Amino acid sequence: QVQLVESGGDSVQAGGSLRLSCVVSGNMYSINSMAWFRQAPGKEREGVALIYFDAGNTNYADSVKGRFSISYNNAKKTTYLQMDSLKPEDSGMYYCAADYAPPGISIARIKDLAYWGQGTQVTVSS
Repeated sequence: QVQLVESGGDSVQAGGSLRLSCVVSGNMYSINSMAWFRQAPGKEREGVALIYFDAGNTNYADSVKGRFSISYNNAKKTTYLQMDSLKPEDSGMYYCAADYAPPGISIARIKDLAYWGQGTQVTVSS
């Protein structure tokens, strides 16, 4: 089993920044990557960013490219999502997830992963 705990959600003005954190624990041998998803009320869950542990390869949803950055600190077993130039449409519940993802897969193609955190709320006001 893998446990994920997110933090860092907040309310900010448009144009502002936030950094989300996700601490992972448990059986790390069963996962090779972590990702961030988000879901706004009445909308489908959307994959935002993905990172592979070994080479640190990343990929992003088109809607956040150039504004968001995902990283992983192995010593702290923590994944971060740095979000800059936030827009009202970035609002939603943000979830951290982990699994063994096929190499090179796009975050846009991932609909579900094995392990999920409880979520942290991000609200961006105009």
